[in-house]
Amino acid sequence: MRSSRGRSLAVPAVLCALGLLAAPPAAARDGGDGPGGVGAAGLSAQVVRLYEDAARATQRYETGRREAEAQRARALRIEALLDRERRELGVLRADLGRIARAQYRTSGGMPLTAQIVLASSPEQLMRGQQVFSQTNLAVNNAIEKSRRAESRLARDEGRAAAAWRSLERRNTALAELKKGVERTLDEARWRLQGEADASVTAGSCPGAARLDQKRKKPTSAWVAPVETYELSASFGNGGSRWANRHTGQDFAVPVGTPVRSVADGRVVAVSCAGAFGMQIVVRHSDGYYTQYAHLASIAVDQGERVEAGRWIGQSGTTGNSTGPHLHFETRITPEVGSSVDPARWLAERGVRLG
Repeated sequence: MRSSRGRSLAVPAVLCALGLLAAPPAAARDGGDGPGGVGAAGLSAQVVRLYEDAARATQRYETGRREAEAQRARALRIEALLDRERRELGVLRADLGRIARAQYRTSGGMPLTAQIVLASSPEQLMRGQQVFSQTNLAVNNAIEKSRRAESRLARDEGRAAAAWRSLERRNTALAELKKGVERTLDEARWRLQGEADASVTAGSCPGAARLDQKRKKPTSAWVAPVETYELSASFGNGGSRWANRHTGQDFAVPVGTPVRSVADGRVVAVSCAGAFGMQIVVRHSDGYYTQYAHLASIAVDQGERVEAGRWIGQSGTTGNSTGPHLHFETRITPEVGSSVDPARWLAERGVRLG
């Protein structure tokens, strides 16, 4: 029968791997802000925190999902080992039957007196006794081996099943955590959008909603206006959505996504009315201007200096907008009508969109 060393290591491997996920899931935070007890600034900060929570929950869920895939592969290997044990146990039981039949055929059950009478010589008698002793030893060994194999099989099956159930429970908890955080984030995003819509309707901007950004040393003097995105309408597009050609590059992102200044500069305009809704215009050192429109919150004041990568607001769908996105323009003046292709302009500065 095959050594049990491989089996003794394989099943505990499932249990050890579960230790990576043993800590209970962290509860989703909502910042302690009720729907009626937080203003635009508080909502902006809450949405940023929830984005971070959602990212962590997603990372833990994906880690658990990848571990589940690895454990599934381990479980299949362990099940193959168990199948092999079952087959070997079947062979062992068959061997016991053959040994018992052989013992019977070779007079294993014949009384010693009869064996003495029938033996033709002392040597024959001794050989018969030796065969008899060896047969008994083989039977006893086979029975003991069979018992050990049955016990090991039952133990391995139980441990593998328990480990798999534990993994499934853990992954279910992680999935529920992820859903809860995403649900809370979605509710906060649309509350933020509601506050923004009210400001745009009133035609006045609330105070800057300062965002707690973990500052990193910029790796480039130029960056994309949002970190993660899908490109939607591009510069020069025509169609029924615009009276003329599209004047910027749209980035499809959820409400509340942090929007970054693409380079160092100074905020020259902040407004919360009209077709662009909440918008910011920044002047850069090379004389060009960038516009960030349809925002849900503004995190800077007019006249303020900003650095490349600095969060200046959060995306939304204020003004004439058909859904959450950032409308980004590059201009040679701060006014509408002087825009140039943003994708080409950024590419010339080492930032390729896509």
